Amino acid sequence: MQRSRRLKLLIFRWTVLVLVGIFFLGPLVAMLEFSTRGNAINAPRTLEGWTQVGQTPGLVQGIVVSLELAVITPIAMLVLLLPTMVWVRLRLPRLKRIVEFVCLLPLTVPAIALVVGLKPIYVWIEINISPETQVLAFAYLILVLPYSYRTLDAGLAAIDLKTLSEAARSLGAGWATVMLRVVVPNMRSAILNASLLTVALVLGEYTIANLLNFQNLQVEVAFVSLTSSNTSTAVALGSLLFAFILLLALSFVGRAPGRRTRAEEILPSSASSAGIWGQRA
Repeated sequence: MQRSRRLKLLIFRWTVLVLVGIFFLGPLVAMLEFSTRGNAINAPRTLEGWTQVGQTPGLVQGIVVSLELAVITPIAMLVLLLPTMVWVRLRLPRLKRIVEFVCLLPLTVPAIALVVGLKPIYVWIEINISPETQVLAFAYLILVLPYSYRTLDAGLAAIDLKTLSEAARSLGAGWATVMLRVVVPNMRSAILNASLLTVALVLGEYTIANLLNFQNLQVEVAFVSLTSSNTSTAVALGSLLFAFILLLALSFVGRAPGRRTRAEEILPSSASSAGIWGQRA
């Protein structure tokens, strides 16, 4: 009976896996087929749509700008949000609900209303700071707050933050050391997941960039699709594959075996020292 149940469970798992694979891979295969389709009905397959990507200056610039935003926005999110959440949990627990409300508020604001509120700010930024598209990182930082907060909050809830920080502080570590060598290693998976969500949102965002008259990847793809649908489909497929590869890479990095975090090195030594002093006492 146990073997029969295991066999049925195995068949069920593979069935679900195959169905999910078809559901996700079907559109990708269709995009690949369309991007290599010739202009005529019976024309042979061609890679012209893919080769035109590097020959379209606006498209190349949009890809570069989106990649820069995909690097700037996660770093800014972590620098702003992670120390704030750690400090609130340790020193100001009464403000946790307020911080959570502020971080989740962008979910309730429509994109068009957000653009109307950001437009005067971006006019001032373009005049006094920079007219470059990279300043979109400020708007994207607001957009990713709800998703990043939930991910980082789950990571902080999974560790004993107070004990780890007090142990590190008792050994002479400063707050910068506590953040970089104690909190961050123990939250590696949560940080990587939050970064991945941020990168995915930045690479796929279109509405705010278009309404604020900035040229990022999705805006350029929409513009190129008016003249060359094969090229725009090839770029869209490439961005999806890039996000998928990045997801796999981050998942492997987050599960790297055989590595001990700094907190795991500190706590056993402190516990052993406490035991020795307890025996001597």
